[in-house]
Amino acid sequence: MAAQTCISISELHPNFCHPKVAGVVIGKSDVRSFPDRKNIGVDRYTFGFTIRDSPNFFINVTAWGNSGYINGLSSSFNIGDCVNIQNPLVASKDPEKADKFSPETPSLYRLMVMEAHSQVYVCAEMDTVDRMLPLIHLPVKDSRDFYSLGDIVANGQKLNGSVINILAAVRWIGELKQFTTSDGRKGQRLEVKLFDDSVPSFPLVCWDRETIQLIQTLIPKETVLFIADAKINFDSFRNGMTATVNSKTIITVNPDTREASLLFSYAKEVSETGGLDEDEKTEDVPVESITDVYTVSQLKQKAQDDQDVFFGITYSFISKLDLDSSVSKVIRTRCTRCKFLVTEEMQSCSNPLCQGRDQGFSSTTAFDLLVDFTDHTGTLHTCSLKSPVAEKTLGCTTEEFTRLTDDERTTMKWKFLLERCKIYVKILPSNTMRTKIRVVVLACSLADPGEVKQHMSALQQRL
Repeated sequence: MAAQTCISISELHPNFCHPKVAGVVIGKSDVRSFPDRKNIGVDRYTFGFTIRDSPNFFINVTAWGNSGYINGLSSSFNIGDCVNIQNPLVASKDPEKADKFSPETPSLYRLMVMEAHSQVYVCAEMDTVDRMLPLIHLPVKDSRDFYSLGDIVANGQKLNGSVINILAAVRWIGELKQFTTSDGRKGQRLEVKLFDDSVPSFPLVCWDRETIQLIQTLIPKETVLFIADAKINFDSFRNGMTATVNSKTIITVNPDTREASLLFSYAKEVSETGGLDEDEKTEDVPVESITDVYTVSQLKQKAQDDQDVFFGITYSFISKLDLDSSVSKVIRTRCTRCKFLVTEEMQSCSNPLCQGRDQGFSSTTAFDLLVDFTDHTGTLHTCSLKSPVAEKTLGCTTEEFTRLTDDERTTMKWKFLLERCKIYVKILPSNTMRTKIRVVVLACSLADPGEVKQHMSALQQRL
């Protein structure tokens, strides 16, 4: 018997008998259960997904059945897979009921999948797969219809409760937090930090297991997202706006659009040149409140064990301090608005995304050093020492430093190199650093020998 021909989503109609539909999965919800009103004490299980077979058409699919069938079906494919659906029921959408909580689609219909009548399986026809896969990189909304993170922050509480589209890059992916609700249901939460050329860090919260699995595969600072229908709320705890993924949201990874391509180039450039090392002020604490002392190996071990931001003091030697290399490696100039690296001679920002390009250009020049710290337990490599901490540590401004001769810079370098220093550090997890941690210097000065002896004795006792 000849293989059944697939019907395109645009041609679907409730009058069709035994239709076969193929598409790439662009969204998927978690499995949920409901009491069966017809069978007391029995639960019905369901989950939804959205498939696309052309740039202009996609449709929602809802599967219903018992626990074994639904959980088995849900685990048989993921977002990004191409699937065939045989004999689904084609039903008109009901915007007042179930479709109210599903992604918006251009189709007038939705598909229903039942164990007794329908089949869903991963597509094995390579021609179909090759044709469908590029569709996962097309946003489901107009690619120019989005808010920048700067727009969201500027609008503030006016957007509270709104559902909007966002185009942003992934800066950081948090740890998965598991929890149990008061009525015994298990849940999970994952927080992502987004950024663009207008805002260095903005929270996106995910509660859905399917979305979390997708997010966990992404590479921070190398991934751009078009998030269709994200919920925006004012978070009183943070005193700022937060985006949340909900049942209507569809996330497009690395969209094939001009706007996303520009943002991707920006993200790559600022990541590689350290523009993202501007740390979120909300996370910092006063230096005088930091009291925990660590050896280098203890700092590394703690960072590996809990993956959270923490602060500490280490009494270590500065083992690398390239003050006598070219000035451009010690001092950098960035666009004030977007943090893009520029040269002092430039009269405008070269970042095509920069929202202030048409306005007066302004830049900031600052120390931007990578230093190494070493003690008897090991070395912390490529620690970030920036202005204003660097100015205080070195005892000179960037203007004064540029006027120094080569010999004077070498003299300054040897004032600190191989000297024991008291260094206050902030340790952050990092997916881009080879060491998997990023070290930011919050304060650094030559250490008092008596103080070093006292703390080293205390550390030896702890060990």
